[in-house]
Amino acid sequence: MQHSHPQLVYLAFGPATYHQEACFSIISALAHLDTAAGEAMDIQVYTDNPQPYAGLPVTVHLLDEATRQAWNAPHGYHFRSKHVLLRQVLQQYPLAVLIDTDTFFRKSPLELFARVAPGHLLCNAIGARYGSNQKCLLYKNLLAVLESRGLADCQMPLVNSGVIGLTAQDADTLDRSIAMMDEFHPLAREAYTLEEFCLAVAAYRTLELAECTDVIHHYWSRKAQFRAKIQAWLRKHGHDPLSRAALADVHLVNDQLPRPPVLQRLGYKALSMTLPSHERQFARELLYGCYHYPNEFDRACASAWWDKALENLNARHGHMQPEQLRQCLRHPGLRLTLGERRKDIEEHLLRSSHN
Repeated sequence: MQHSHPQLVYLAFGPATYHQEACFSIISALAHLDTAAGEAMDIQVYTDNPQPYAGLPVTVHLLDEATRQAWNAPHGYHFRSKHVLLRQVLQQYPLAVLIDTDTFFRKSPLELFARVAPGHLLCNAIGARYGSNQKCLLYKNLLAVLESRGLADCQMPLVNSGVIGLTAQDADTLDRSIAMMDEFHPLAREAYTLEEFCLAVAAYRTLELAECTDVIHHYWSRKAQFRAKIQAWLRKHGHDPLSRAALADVHLVNDQLPRPPVLQRLGYKALSMTLPSHERQFARELLYGCYHYPNEFDRACASAWWDKALENLNARHGHMQPEQLRQCLRHPGLRLTLGERRKDIEEHLLRSSHN
């Protein structure tokens, strides 16, 4: 086994969006790394497309389809490959952290590695107890078998596996989690979180849990807004992502959902009261996207806010046909409220509703 720098590991494949996320996550790690103080780490990227990482100081491992399928076997469960990959890396290195692509750093990545020690599992976040949601498929279908084997009970803490950090001596935790995924997948096929659930079971009573929400932001919810910020950063700096200006701008891509100030929101609420009741929230959410935020990367979220406003409207009142949507946006009250942005919003949402 090699003695080396800490290993930060990414698994990135599929549509361009995931590679964009991974690139920004890597660059955010580098932006927070204090190289002047001697901080160093190795970054390994396992991917089906090396091209996006060409200009970054990373080691790229090309993953072919046959390897991916083997890692996802026997059920084609794609999250299984996370544990297989980390298990493989820990055969070569004493310590590693696997991180999801939809993340960015708030602090030095070495703070992650400081929390990885023998007898510990680093996860992104420690969640609720297993027994807190008894309607959950993983509870209904698996509690009896887990209790009968002494593997888990209602007090077991769940984890978010956006980050998984282990030492090589605890790598057998991954052997157990992989075996459980293979066994339980047929019983909980629809459970999106089966992978991180099996990790929680594998670690229960054997490893201390540590979390790192203060070090990284994992934007598994409201992805559209954070992807919009990241894509704006890439449009601006993709040609030279490690320049001083690019690394400085990383800090402006923050973990806050952009919302107008309270007084502005109250004003929007008052304006919306002139509209039919079912359109009021729609109008307010459209206006959140119209606000001129001082941060350029927050301004880039405009279209994501508009898409979310339409998605919420459709969820509340059924799918709105393009002609209905056009009439709604041209209602005199809403037309006045949206002002010069109405045309942009109408073009964007009508294009979205046709897709």
